[in-house]
Amino acid sequence: MDGKKLEYKGEEALKELERLTAKAGEFQEEILRKILAQNWDTEYLNKYMGDSKLLSKGISQFKNHVPAITYKDIRPYILRIANGEESSLITGHPITEMLCSSGTSAGEPKLMPSIAEDLDRRTFLYNLIMPIINQHIHRLDEGKAMYLYFVKAEMSTPCGLPARTVLTSYYKSSHFKHRPHDPFNDFTSPDEAILCYDSDQSMYCQLLAGLIHRHRVLRLGAVFASALLRAISFLECHWRDFCRDIRNRELDSNITDIACRSAMSSLLGLPNPELAEEIEDICIQTTSWRGIICRLWPNAKYIEAVVTGSMSQYVPALKFYSDGKLPLICPMYASSECYFGVNINPLCDPSDVSFTLLPNMGYFEFIPLGENGSLMMDFEEEDDEDEVPQSKLVDLVHVRVGCYYELVVTTFSGLYRYRIGDVLQVIGFHNQAPQFRFICRRHVVLSIDNDKTNEEDLHRSITAAAKSLLEPRHALLVEYTSYADTSSVPGHYVIYWEINNKIQPHAPPISKEVLKECCIAVEEGLDYIYRRCRTNDKSIGPLEIRVVKAGTFEKLMDLFIAQGGASINQYKTPRCVKLKAALKLLNANVSECYFSPRDPAWIA
Repeated sequence: MDGKKLEYKGEEALKELERLTAKAGEFQEEILRKILAQNWDTEYLNKYMGDSKLLSKGISQFKNHVPAITYKDIRPYILRIANGEESSLITGHPITEMLCSSGTSAGEPKLMPSIAEDLDRRTFLYNLIMPIINQHIHRLDEGKAMYLYFVKAEMSTPCGLPARTVLTSYYKSSHFKHRPHDPFNDFTSPDEAILCYDSDQSMYCQLLAGLIHRHRVLRLGAVFASALLRAISFLECHWRDFCRDIRNRELDSNITDIACRSAMSSLLGLPNPELAEEIEDICIQTTSWRGIICRLWPNAKYIEAVVTGSMSQYVPALKFYSDGKLPLICPMYASSECYFGVNINPLCDPSDVSFTLLPNMGYFEFIPLGENGSLMMDFEEEDDEDEVPQSKLVDLVHVRVGCYYELVVTTFSGLYRYRIGDVLQVIGFHNQAPQFRFICRRHVVLSIDNDKTNEEDLHRSITAAAKSLLEPRHALLVEYTSYADTSSVPGHYVIYWEINNKIQPHAPPISKEVLKECCIAVEEGLDYIYRRCRTNDKSIGPLEIRVVKAGTFEKLMDLFIAQGGASINQYKTPRCVKLKAALKLLNANVSECYFSPRDPAWIA
C-alpha cells in the first residue's frame, strides 16, 4: 500500500472512503491483480496455476483453479515457514511475523502469515474511524480517550519469527509507538501501561490514568466489550487504592513494572486530595453501580467496543453501567487474517451494526448460505472441510441484499480463498460496496472473551472427562448442554450434566471432589486460547458443572419440540442453549453446582 494513504485524516479520509466504495468492483479487480503479480511464483500458486507466462490470464486462472480452503489446507506451508523455509512458499514478500488467531488447530492457536505492509493496511483502516465518528459526535479533539488496550504473551516460531496477536503486533509496532500527536486520539493511558505484559498491572495503571484525567475524558472503550466490563469489576475492587494513590501522589507498591512506575509517577504529579475526594464520594455513596461510568467520567460522549457476535451478550451490562445514556459504538470489523471494513453509521443500535467492506484491504469472495433473508439452518451440520466449487463463490459487488454468506479472503501475505468462518448478511450497499451484518462464527458454541469453543472440542473434552472420572465409578453421563454465563465478571462456561449413577447396585454416589475434578478435566481438554484466557489473562472464570435431576433433558426436548414444531425424530439436544425458557427449565432442575478447583495448565 502507498505510504501516502497513511496520511489520510479528517475530510481527506472520508473522501478516500467514498472513492474506494464508488468503484469497489474496479478496486477489487486491481487488488487481485496486485496480489497475483506479487505472489505468482510462489510454490502454492504454482501448484494450481502454472508458470508466470500466463500472468495475463491471472484472474480467470485464479478463479477457475484455486480452491477455497480452510486452515488445515494452508497449515503445512505455514509450519514449513515457521520452521525456517522461505516465505516464497506462499508470498512474494518476506513474512515478518506470525499472527496468532483466536481460532485453534489441534489445540494450538492458528498462525497467520503477516508481511510488513499489512501494518499499513491496518493503520489505514484505524485512520478512518475518527473521521467517521466525528461526523456524528463533534469536538472530540478537545479532550481525551480512555481506551483500555492490552498486549498478550508472545511466542516465537522455531526459526525466530515473532508469533503474537494482531493487536499486540500493532501496539508494539512503530506505527503505534512513534505515531504523530493526534488530538482526536489523545489517550489517557501511557504507552508503557498499554505495553505491560502483566495484565493486572496494566489494568491498574490504565484505570488510574483514566481517573486522573476524569474531567477530560470524552470517550471510553476497549477492543472487546468483555474487557471493558472486566475493567469496571477491577475498578470496583480497587477504587480505594486509586484514591490513595491520587491523594498521596504515591503509586501502589504492587506496580513493580519499571516502565509503568516511571510513566505513572510522572502522570500522578502533585498530591491531589480534591480529586481523590471526588472519586471517593462517587464510589462510597452509591448503593448501586448503575451509571457509574457517567458519574466518574461526566463528560463522556460514547463507549467504543466490539458488541457484535458473541460480544452482544454484554450490551445490557454496558447499558447498566452507563445508565443507558451513552451510545455504544462498534467501529470496525477485523480479524487476524485480514482487516475488512468500518461501520459508517456508528450511532446505530448495537443490534443494527453493519460494516462496509473496504475493497483495498484484500480480495473478498463469498459462499452463499441462504437467500431472501432465510439462513439455511442446517449449515452448521456441513463439514467446514468440504470442498466448495469455484463456481459457487460470489464477488464482493455481486452479493445480494438479504442473503447470507460465508466470507472468503485472499491476502497479500499468502492466504488464497481462505474461509474466514464468519457468517454475514447483506443489509444494503454504500455506493458499490456492500454492507454486512455479522451473524455468527460457524460452529462456535461458547465464547466469553477471545475464546471460540466449537461443538467438536466441547464434546471431546466433556466425553473424555466423563469417561475417565465417571465411568470408573459406575456412573454415566446421560446428556449435556452448555451456556456462556456473563452475569458476573469475568464470565464463565456453565455445563449442565445429567448423570446416571445407578448403573450398578449399591455403588456409592459420586463425591464432590470427583465432580470438581470433572470441571478441571473439561477445562484441560479445551483449546489453547481458552486455557490462556483462564490461566494467564484471567478473562474467563472457573468452569462450572451444574448437575441436573433425572429426566431434565426429556423436559428440555419437550420444550423445544413444543416451541419449534419439530418431531422427536428430528430433535437433537442443543450443545449450547440461549433460549430464556430453556435456561429457566435447566436452572430449575439443578441439584448441585461445582466449580474448577484450580487453573488449567497453560504454557506460553
